[in-house]
Amino acid sequence: MSYRVRPDRALDGEVHKAAAHQLGKAMAVLTDRPQGLHEAVHAARKNIKRVRALYRLMAPIAREFQQQENDRLGDMARSLSGVRDATALIEAGHDLQTTAKSEDELQALTRVTDVLTSRRDRLAEAETDLEAKARLAITTCSEALEALKDASFEGGRRDTARLFQKGWRKNVRKAMQALSECHAEVAHAECFHDLRKRSQDYWMHHMLLREVWPAAMHAKQLEAKILVDVLGRYLDMSILSDVADREPHLFNGSDDHARLLEAIISRQQMAREEALNRARWVFADKPEREARTIKRLWLEAAD
Repeated sequence: MSYRVRPDRALDGEVHKAAAHQLGKAMAVLTDRPQGLHEAVHAARKNIKRVRALYRLMAPIAREFQQQENDRLGDMARSLSGVRDATALIEAGHDLQTTAKSEDELQALTRVTDVLTSRRDRLAEAETDLEAKARLAITTCSEALEALKDASFEGGRRDTARLFQKGWRKNVRKAMQALSECHAEVAHAECFHDLRKRSQDYWMHHMLLREVWPAAMHAKQLEAKILVDVLGRYLDMSILSDVADREPHLFNGSDDHARLLEAIISRQQMAREEALNRARWVFADKPEREARTIKRLWLEAAD
């Protein structure tokens, strides 16, 4: 895998290589579309998330560049999110079906998923500018590649170790702040969304630096990825609940609407509790201690 920063190589070259590889993959999948345009958009957005996570880790020595590229790539990713968000609701419907408590509930949730699929198809048909957005995204990735060429991430072994210590500590602090807010008596979905973003960075940062201690970093990476997935299910159900409230006409006055909301309330509470329990474990270490460990591991691996 090319998404890594190796301690035995020059930092500047490793960052350029990792970022360029992800940007190139995004451009390639948006151009070739082996599984269609919508799947290409989904794949490209994942590549862009990895680039943004890498740049966040490098922010202490490239603040202006990181902010510039975060804005550029973030705006582009959001422009491609419409139909993907509708598809995520279909996946949430399928998840609800797998935990149906009765045959009647299963049939109702199956009908709901069919309704959500039709809704997604209508939105996709109405999104006539997706092709233009995909072409613009390719241009944006090309511009990001050009900007990357002029960026410098030079640093010696100890400077690099201190850089990762600082970037790691900052992200974990943000994650723990988000986790604290999620424990509030009235925690809004935005709090869980912030926790998911920070958990995604945490997962990707373990991928990037995995060679400092492969077994341990891989294990923590997997735990963080599971947390991201659980938070994703929780948030998708929040969005599905909002859609059900905002567009009740989708259900034609049937009791499927009530069954859907009942299922969401039950499963969302379970997902919330699982997410909070997993997050407490994933972010169990104090930010300062964990960041110092990353620094020490980097120095040892770079020798």
